[in-house]
Amino acid sequence: MSLPQPPLLVITDRHQARAPLEDVAARLFAGGCRWLSLREKDLPAGDRLALLRRLVALGARWQARIMIHEDVTAAAEAGAAGVHLPADGDVRGVRRMLGSRALIGLSAHSADEVVRAADSGADYVTLSPIFATISKPGYGPALGPALLGKRWPLPVFALGGIDASNAADCIAAGAAGIAVMGGAMRAADPTAFIADLLAAIAGNLAAGQAGAHS
Repeated sequence: MSLPQPPLLVITDRHQARAPLEDVAARLFAGGCRWLSLREKDLPAGDRLALLRRLVALGARWQARIMIHEDVTAAAEAGAAGVHLPADGDVRGVRRMLGSRALIGLSAHSADEVVRAADSGADYVTLSPIFATISKPGYGPALGPALLGKRWPLPVFALGGIDASNAADCIAAGAAGIAVMGGAMRAADPTAFIADLLAAIAGNLAAGQAGAHS
């Protein structure tokens, strides 16, 4: 399964967002985001499904892939691109439900969890927190970008406290891409936030792709 390009995953949190999620998403897509996962676990199932359907329709206008955290039923009903699961998620079971074309990721908070994610058959894993973050304070201490440099058997996306000031360090260290939540949600200008983030990592991404094909 090919991952969305550019390799930047935005995870939603409406409690941190400055505007309704659909408005924020539209501005993120305008900045260059092409990959978003709905993570609103406390929404009633019907409301979450309705919101996912609207985001899938919005994403189609930008050729953006829309996923959802954990809610496999909603993913199937809304035609989402896939599901992001917790570290102990049943990747193979979800793939049987959604089909081989579904994009399935896992969360990891340690090197051991990344290894288990690779064994599970996941398409990618988010590793967090790379830097200190106010979005998920219970997952500390920060792991630091050095852990991203290991030769992992699947794409590892750096998550936690990442913005335009440190994103390039994560790519240079070896991350396959970047994942962001709070920074994108809290941004006064989500379009500029994404554009700045993509500009910060562009050079290192190009260098990494050149190295991979040399």
